Amino acid sequence: MKLAICAGPATCGKTSVLRHTTRKLLARGSRVAFLKIDVQYAEEDEELAREFGIPTKKVYSGELCPDHCNVMVLGEALEWAEREAADVLLVETAGLCLRCSPYVDGGLGIVVLEATSGMNLPRKIGPMLSLADVAVVTKIDRVSQAEREVFRARILDAAPDIRVREVNALHGIGIDPLVERMRATPDVCGELTLRGNPPVGTCTICVGKKTVGWKSHFGVVRPLENQTFYRGE
Repeated sequence: MKLAICAGPATCGKTSVLRHTTRKLLARGSRVAFLKIDVQYAEEDEELAREFGIPTKKVYSGELCPDHCNVMVLGEALEWAEREAADVLLVETAGLCLRCSPYVDGGLGIVVLEATSGMNLPRKIGPMLSLADVAVVTKIDRVSQAEREVFRARILDAAPDIRVREVNALHGIGIDPLVERMRATPDVCGELTLRGNPPVGTCTICVGKKTVGWKSHFGVVRPLENQTFYRGE
């Protein structure tokens, strides 16, 4: 089974990209399953199930970071997709934690960015971009050619080896190269591992203490002067 994990900021067009991708995969004979990971509300799984008749699931991360939740459920999701006789599993994650990277070794990592989000966005989202294989840029019809070129250059500054695909996600223009990249991705096998290191999360805030101010906390803390250090109990 091939695995593609799609992340990106809210409203960037992830679902539109995956909708056109699903249509083209099905037309080429692939059997597709879809998993949606969001925080507290999503209906994309229901929409794709109605439109294409494919098996879908969704998971709400709730108190967890969506990318944390992705790590927890992905193994079972692959088992579920295999039982559904799928040969491609598409995972759409909310991507709200810009420090995290949801991608795994052996799968295809896709980040979706909207060209209207500002020229400096590629500098702000860290491993979500730098560890992806493909950057899909949407809403290209809403900006000038010069802005598109600057946006592309900023993406390549952050991730020099990434493939940039500019698409019109509303009409599915430019999706075919992404579909061919998915079809060329090797099947996942063996134990899956994260492509990047998870962020450090070892302090009393992480276990629910709500008092404001680093002097009230233990573990990895950071004062205003931006010096990170460990404060033991």
